[in-house]
Amino acid sequence: MAPPKHLSAVYVAFQVLILKLFHFTEANHGGSSLLQPYDFLYYSGVRSYYNQEWAKAAELIEKSIITRESLFRVRRQCHDECQTAGQEARKGLDTAEGALWDLWALDWVQQEAECLRFCMGRSVTSTALLPVSSDIDYEFGTRNPYNFLQVTYYKLEKLQKAAAAAQTYFVANPSHLEMRNNIEKYRRMEGVTEEAFQDREIGNERHWVLYDSALQHEASSDWPQAVEKWKACVNETLRQTEECRVQCVVASQLLPEDRGVGGVAGVYEKAAALSLSMLSCRQFCVTQVSTRPGRLSAQEDFLPTQLEHLHIAQFKAGDIRGAVKTLRSLLLFYPSDKDSVDNLQFYSETLGGDTESKETQPSEEISRYVSRSLEEKKLLYFGVEHLDFSFTDPDIWTPEDVVPESVREAWKAEKEKMNEKMKEGEQPIEVDDSGFFAGGPVTQEGVTITMDHELLNGTNRVVFDGVMTENECERIVQLANAVASAGDGYRGRRSPHTPHETFDGLTVLRAAKLAQDALVNQTDAKLLYELGERVRSLLQSYFRSPAGLFVAFTHLVCRNAVPGDQQGRIDLSHPVHVDNCLLEPETKQCWREAPAFIHRDLSAILYLNQDFEGGELFFTHRDAETVTARVKPACGRLVGFSSGAVNPHGVTAVTSGRRCALALWFTKEKLYRDREREEAEVMWGEPGVNSEEEGGGNTASRNARSQSSKDKSKERGRVTGGRDEL
Repeated sequence: MAPPKHLSAVYVAFQVLILKLFHFTEANHGGSSLLQPYDFLYYSGVRSYYNQEWAKAAELIEKSIITRESLFRVRRQCHDECQTAGQEARKGLDTAEGALWDLWALDWVQQEAECLRFCMGRSVTSTALLPVSSDIDYEFGTRNPYNFLQVTYYKLEKLQKAAAAAQTYFVANPSHLEMRNNIEKYRRMEGVTEEAFQDREIGNERHWVLYDSALQHEASSDWPQAVEKWKACVNETLRQTEECRVQCVVASQLLPEDRGVGGVAGVYEKAAALSLSMLSCRQFCVTQVSTRPGRLSAQEDFLPTQLEHLHIAQFKAGDIRGAVKTLRSLLLFYPSDKDSVDNLQFYSETLGGDTESKETQPSEEISRYVSRSLEEKKLLYFGVEHLDFSFTDPDIWTPEDVVPESVREAWKAEKEKMNEKMKEGEQPIEVDDSGFFAGGPVTQEGVTITMDHELLNGTNRVVFDGVMTENECERIVQLANAVASAGDGYRGRRSPHTPHETFDGLTVLRAAKLAQDALVNQTDAKLLYELGERVRSLLQSYFRSPAGLFVAFTHLVCRNAVPGDQQGRIDLSHPVHVDNCLLEPETKQCWREAPAFIHRDLSAILYLNQDFEGGELFFTHRDAETVTARVKPACGRLVGFSSGAVNPHGVTAVTSGRRCALALWFTKEKLYRDREREEAEVMWGEPGVNSEEEGGGNTASRNARSQSSKDKSKERGRVTGGRDEL
C-alpha cells in the first residue's frame, strides 16, 4: 500500500483537477437550459422582496430552491456516471510502486475529473459550479427562503402556498412563535385546507419519519412492524449519508491558498490540505444526517442506536437469525461491548449454536460503512498530527488505536464530553400520560402563542395572549373588587397560604345570584361564565383533547399584598404543588389520591391585570426547587398546562398591589363537570346543553364539587379546604 501522503495526493489531485477544469471551462457557456447559480437567484429574489416586487420575489426564490435541488441531483448523476472512468489506470495501482504508482494515480484522477467536467458542463453553467458562501449555506440550512416565501405568497393572496411555506419554515424553526401564530391564522382563513400544511422538505427527513414510526411501534409492542421500520430507517440513514458524501466529493471547494492556509507551499502539501478538507466534509455527514430539523445538535451514535433497537425488535418478533446479523453489525462499532457480547451469546444458545450461516453474518453495507470510515479517520488523524489540520471526530465509537498518541489525550477529553452529553440525554424523560398533545390549532381570532412547551421547558404547557380585551379585564376586576369574598374557597381564611397576603374569591354561581338580586351587572356575571367556555374551547383545540373536555371549576381570585408587611419576605404567594396529585419533593413522587383533586386533567390561569409587583407563575421539576420557566401576568394572558405530575408550579410573592386572575380546571370525566354552571344557566333562563348529553365538545362545562351524591360531597368537603388556586 502506498504511503499516506500518496493516498492524500490521490484524493486531492482529483479535487484540484476538478476545480481547475471547472473554473476555466467554457463548454456550453450561456446555454439557456443550463442551471444558473442558485445563490445569485436567491439574492435577486430577496432584493425583489425588499422592493415589494412580490411576484418576481416568489419566482426567483422558488427558482433558487429548485435549482439547488437540481444541482445536487446532477452532481449525484455525474458521480455515478463517472465511476468507471479511469478504470484501467485504477487497476494499475494494484501492482505499481514508487513513481509509477504516482503516474497511474494521476492518470486515474485526471480521467475521472475530465468525465465529471464534461458531465457537469452539460447541465450547469461555469459560474454555478463555483462554491457558495457560508452565509448561503446557512440560509438554506435554516430554511430561510421559506420565511420569505410565506410573506410573499400572502401578499400575492396565494394562501395555500403561503401556508405550506410557513409550515416548512416552522419545522426547522420550532421556537419561532411568530411563524407558529401565522400558521394558526392561515388555518382560520377561508380557502386554506389542512393539506396545505405540508413540509416541503420532507424528502430529506424520511429517516426521521421512519425513526419516530419505529419508536411508536415499539411503544405499542408491535414488534414485526417495528422491525420493518427500523430496517427501513437504517437503510435510509445509509442512503442519506451517502448522498451527503457524494456532494462533498463533487462540489467545488476553495483551494488552500484562497483560505489563507499558511505554509502550504509544495504540491503534495496543497493536495493533502484539500484532500483532508474533503474527507472532513464526508465525516461531517454523520452529524448532518443525525441532526433533526430544528435541533442545534446531532443525536449521538445515531446509526449504532438504530441497530441496537433493531436487533431487540427482531428478537421480540422471533427473528433470531436476523437479530444475530444485526447484533454482529453493531459489534463492528463496539467490538468489546459487554452487553452486546452477552446478547450474542444468548442468541447463539437460542439457535443451538448455529450462528455461522451467511444470514447471520454482519451486514455488508454496515461493514463497508465502518471500514471506509476508519480509513478516512486514519488519514485525518495523520493530518492532525503532521500537517496541523483541525478535525473533530463526529463519532464516539472510533477505536483508540486509530488516534495517534500525540493527540490521544485531547481526543479522549473530547470523547468524554460526548459521552457526558449522551448520559444527559439518557436521563429519564418525564412522561405525560394525560392524553393531551400540545400543538393543535388556535381557534380564536386575535389569540397568539407567546410561549410554547419548548420555551416553557416542559410538557403540555402554553402561554396565549389576546384572550381578553382590556375592557373585559377591567370589567371582571371591577366585579371582583365589588363582591369577591375574603377567603372564598378556604372556609373564610383570609390568608390561606401566607400571612403577608389576603385572598378574595368569587364563583360563577355566586356572581349569577348577585346579578339576579341586581347587586352586580348581569352582563359582567355572564362574561365571567363565558370566559370559562372561551378558555375551554381554546385549550381543547390546542391540546388536542381526545375526548370531551368539561369545566370542572372556575374561580375568580385576587391576592392582595398586606401593606407594611413585605420587607424581607422569602415565602411564596402559593407554594409549589401539582393540581391532581400530592407532590412529595423529597422522593419526587406524586400520589394521585385523596385529598388531591384527582379528576383534574387540564389547568389554566387567565390574568386580568399587571399593576402589581411579584405574583409570577413558575414551573419546577418534581424537586419543587429547580425552576424551569416563569410567566409574568398581563391582561388577557392565558397559561394552560396539563394538571399532572409533569407540571409542578407555584406563585411568587405578591409584594405590592392586588393580583387578580381567573383560575380554571378542566376534566375529561363528565361526572365531575361544574354543575354550578348549570345552575347559573337555569337562573339566566339559558338552556345550555342537556347535562345528560354525551360528549362535551360544545358543552357548557360543569363542576364536580356540587355532585348529588352525599358521600361524594362529604369527601370533597375535605378537599375544598385548599383549592390550589393559581
